[in-house]
Amino acid sequence: MSGRYFEEWQVGDHIDHPIRRTVTETDNLLFSAMTHNPQPLHIDAEAARASEFGQILVNGTFTFSLMIGLSVGETTLGTLVANLGYDRLVMPRPVFIGDTVRATSDVVELRESKSRPRAGLVTFRHALINQRDQTVCECLRTALLQRRPA
Repeated sequence: MSGRYFEEWQVGDHIDHPIRRTVTETDNLLFSAMTHNPQPLHIDAEAARASEFGQILVNGTFTFSLMIGLSVGETTLGTLVANLGYDRLVMPRPVFIGDTVRATSDVVELRESKSRPRAGLVTFRHALINQRDQTVCECLRTALLQRRPA
């Protein structure tokens, strides 16, 4: 287990997640198909070429999901009770096929759980950064984490 218990976090903790990922055409096409998203900018090369971007845009919900997935190993793996919400989701720049992305996480808030004495709430600010060091996705995630066993 590589995730941390509630007591092991402090506001200000920062993680540069070690796994990087190059986004492929297959990633984008399969995710768009699995989620029934027929947006031509994601799946139609001719429509995408005619757009202001001139190429296929990676599905934004894939981008968001990849950011969260890249963060799990060092944050909540094995200690998560539940994700309680995602807030302030922004995608300031597009992701294109062939981009290589990495994730960072910062702890911005800690709270004791009022309803679950064996758990606490950690709010993370996650960011996804491309190979040009540009932020392409960012959000706050509130996770309910287990406390360390007695």
